[in-house]
Amino acid sequence: MRILFATGGTAGHINPALAVASYIRETQENCEILFVGTNDHMESRLVPNAGFDFKTIDISGFKRSFAPKAIVHNVKTVARLVKSSGESKKIIKDFNPDVVVGFGGYVSGPVLQTAVKLGIPTCIHEQNAFPGITNKTLAKEVDRVMLTVEDAKKHLEPKNEVTVTGLPVRGELLKADRDFARAQLGIPDDKYLVLSFGGSLGATPLNEAMFGILLSSAENGKYCHIHSVGTNGTEYLDKFEKKGFKNGKKGTVDVRQYIDNMDICMAAADLVIGRAGASSLSEIEALGKASILIPSPYVAENHQYHNAMALVNRQAGFILEEKDLTSEKLSEMIDSLLSDRAKLAEIEKNAKAMSITDSRERIASIILSLIK
Repeated sequence: MRILFATGGTAGHINPALAVASYIRETQENCEILFVGTNDHMESRLVPNAGFDFKTIDISGFKRSFAPKAIVHNVKTVARLVKSSGESKKIIKDFNPDVVVGFGGYVSGPVLQTAVKLGIPTCIHEQNAFPGITNKTLAKEVDRVMLTVEDAKKHLEPKNEVTVTGLPVRGELLKADRDFARAQLGIPDDKYLVLSFGGSLGATPLNEAMFGILLSSAENGKYCHIHSVGTNGTEYLDKFEKKGFKNGKKGTVDVRQYIDNMDICMAAADLVIGRAGASSLSEIEALGKASILIPSPYVAENHQYHNAMALVNRQAGFILEEKDLTSEKLSEMIDSLLSDRAKLAEIEKNAKAMSITDSRERIASIILSLIK
């Protein structure tokens, strides 16, 4: 049995594919797995590190601009697109896969389209509530389409069956225990814990809004609060130090550059504040956490807004758009939610109801069902 995965660009595409591939490797004997990506994005590091064979094609996405540099880039992209089809065909013929799986990113386009032309079974997985342009195109051609949330279906014109599978969540998160986690962090039983982060790099608008809130919490001790400024937010650590924080800590507040023990922090939290990437939302749902979501407006198709609204429309979370984000508004939302235990419990229940905890098993089952 040979399975080829095509994906790349961001961790949001790559990590779910690795989770599914790892599960198949663990449960299926005599299974060969090959990943195809590019050599200049993080898949070139993440995939080999996970112990999978990796091949590359030369492909790039189009820039949506008429600026001179963008026009030059797009001309080169057309040339790469032609070249990548030939590269994809060679890789597929050499590996001879039984099924080809796309997890998004522009690299999956030529690989899946080549597989379709060669008569090889194909399927794709879409992580976001608003599909990317590559998966929108591929949905019209492949044998099966898998979605994280039902909301994405209305934006597609699928040729064949569509199935909602959810998105794989890290195993350690599924095993996380709230009481154990709070004990590990030293959170008192009578205190709420707020967890906030803007992704691994951090988000300047969130750091700005949180600065005053965290200073207040450090003084009044109203809530326990763990906040990550991100790898690009070092200047904020300096700002907190000037306000009396020692190694990022003061009172009930803990400010970090990066959260290494996210499974523990997420399990212990009563309220999560952050961006609306698909993986983060799946983790929030899996643990049944109330959330205030601040979608990044800088992502393709504004997909984080649609991801957030999938929760909001099911009374499973709240949204605060970046254009409306202020320290005062965010503080007001935190206080309002944490002062209403019944409302908090309702949000937690609705978030948990959205969770699909056997996502990798569902996705693997569909992939394997396509093998003739």
